[in-house]
Amino acid sequence: MLSMWKLLSATLLLSSVLYGETTSEKIEDFLLDKFEENSRIENVHVRVEEKVPLEDIKGWDGYIVSVKATIKQPVKKQIKQKMIWFSNGTMITKELVNMDTGRDLLQQVKPKFKAAYYAKENLVYGNANAKHKIAFFSDPLCPFCKGFVPGALKELKKEPKKFAVYYYHLPLERIHPASVHIVKMMTAAQLQGVKDVIIKTYNIKVNPREKNVQKILDAFNKAVGTKLTMKDINAPVVLKHVKKDFNIATDLLVGGTPTVYLDDKYDKKRNSYKKVK
Repeated sequence: MLSMWKLLSATLLLSSVLYGETTSEKIEDFLLDKFEENSRIENVHVRVEEKVPLEDIKGWDGYIVSVKATIKQPVKKQIKQKMIWFSNGTMITKELVNMDTGRDLLQQVKPKFKAAYYAKENLVYGNANAKHKIAFFSDPLCPFCKGFVPGALKELKKEPKKFAVYYYHLPLERIHPASVHIVKMMTAAQLQGVKDVIIKTYNIKVNPREKNVQKILDAFNKAVGTKLTMKDINAPVVLKHVKKDFNIATDLLVGGTPTVYLDDKYDKKRNSYKKVK
């Protein structure tokens, strides 16, 4: 699936002239025409969701584009994907890199964090009406997350009136397959009212590539102090919550962990909360 989209993207890069009225409309029409040239897809819908001005280059903007389509081969399947394109109204490209700094401008284009994402079930510390909102996307087995997230949560937990802290599960399945099961365990424990589940989970001792779910569950119960069963972690409410977190991450184009948003804005340095007065 991914290889097909890469192929389509490469094909789109061969053309550079856009036709239409507004730049967003030009991009939609241009991409729609190119996708429809592929005989393997049908029912294509293209929509520009957001326009993000670029800091590094005047006259160019990043466009967050949503694509829906039906793949006809080998098995008919509905797909939905977001992608980022750059345009100055006349030219379009998938990649822009600042040659002076080596900076990939994709890092400047981030979807807005919608108010609907601040769900009650994702609030782990603080008051929902706190002055500032901070959101974490994390994988409990990610080494970078282990070195940052628990400490940050402990700090933020001390100021409940100042920060509303939200946490979203984003297991990196390809490199930490065990995390896919651990996030279900975390969710099940939270639903049972266990305190500080997230912070405790980062102490779990298990091979990130472990596939024996019972072994992972035993390690989780030991680290968090729970007595969860297989039935607990596969309850429909648990699976629904985990899927919702994944969909939010996908909607925001979050692909790595830890990713942090402070007051709806992507926090590249991840520690801007320390500067909040």
